[in-house]
Amino acid sequence: MRAISLAALVVIVLVACPLPQQEVQHYSYQVVAEYPHDPGAFTQGLVYEDGVLYEGTGLKGRSSLRRVDLETGEVLQRYDLPSNYFGEGIALLGDRLYQLTWQSHVGFVYDKDTFALLDEFSYPTEGWGLTHDGERLIMSDGTATLHFLDPETLEETGSIQVHDDQGPVTHLNELEYIDGQVYANIWLTDRIARISPHTGQVTGWIDLSGLLDPDELTQPVDVLNGIAYDQENERLFVTGKLWPTLFELELIPQPAPTRSATATP
Repeated sequence: MRAISLAALVVIVLVACPLPQQEVQHYSYQVVAEYPHDPGAFTQGLVYEDGVLYEGTGLKGRSSLRRVDLETGEVLQRYDLPSNYFGEGIALLGDRLYQLTWQSHVGFVYDKDTFALLDEFSYPTEGWGLTHDGERLIMSDGTATLHFLDPETLEETGSIQVHDDQGPVTHLNELEYIDGQVYANIWLTDRIARISPHTGQVTGWIDLSGLLDPDELTQPVDVLNGIAYDQENERLFVTGKLWPTLFELELIPQPAPTRSATATP
């Protein structure tokens, strides 16, 4: 009989006895405050720092990078992308702002204060959401994959596949890194996934159904998209594409939804 190596034995044990999934927390919300938001902003990226918001907007011919006053919604500073680019997610790391584009495979690096263009970088996928963990940029591309980029070289250094107990979680969109977890808008839904950046496992689901009252709208809006976090004051902000309002939320833990039992004969 051929001997089994220790490594092979470990693999056999792990397959036979898979590691338990981390318990998934579910959340509803309470609105703490509402702030004006430009209803012409097709929000693709959102960041908060020192009392102001940095916002990346999309659509060709309307894509921009902005500094926005939180309280009034006033655009304090703006850089318009060339009309052939569809702007996507943004991240602020140190004194640099990073911005993706959708299908052009090109990203931009700006000076945080002046919005002067410092550099360009390329990537083979689509560009959707962008955040960072203090050391690496974290990028989504609309699939279940999160890509990690070196903020200096802009080269990919790794990736993870995001999943829950039902399988891969796709349509990962705008991202925000909060207390060691990646929060991701799920495109075309009112849900935000909270994701472990180490394993890719979804550790929480946030249901924001009903956040925007359709009876108060005066023009069409698009989907929920845009997450920002005030680390110092532990404030969570969300908005959406063409939304007239930006919301400050408190998350309310909820019991896990029950699944209907399968009848047995």
